[in-house]
Amino acid sequence: AMVFGGVMESTNMLRVITASIMKLANSTGSLVASTAGTCVFFNVTASDQYLAIVVPGRMFAETYKDRGLKPEVLSRTLEDSGTVTSVLIPWNTCGATQSSVLGVSTWTYAPYAFFNIISPFMTILFAYLNIKIRRFTDK
Repeated sequence: AMVFGGVMESTNMLRVITASIMKLANSTGSLVASTAGTCVFFNVTASDQYLAIVVPGRMFAETYKDRGLKPEVLSRTLEDSGTVTSVLIPWNTCGATQSSVLGVSTWTYAPYAFFNIISPFMTILFAYLNIKIRRFTDK
């Protein structure tokens, strides 16, 4: 995960991808939604939770800082969308591990994983409503 993220960053691929996404993210809510969507995208396509956290974290860190958002906002978004959704993807390492440990398919336990399903949506909703969004101007 670290090597992939490092290569993406050193070749400026992350900067180009982030710039494209930022054209659509004009508000704090849309920035958090973009981050959450990117985390879920990496969970589905890269099949590893760590890539779904590290790569979007590196992609959006500068943008969050530029917009006056404290690092906690990015960290919470990565956790609420990258970490908790990984167990819902059957081919993700976390989903495969949980499925093996529980002895049931991911699709069997997914309908009962309320927190994992609701968490990214609540994070996005809170960002649009400006609830618990910490800024550098806050005391």
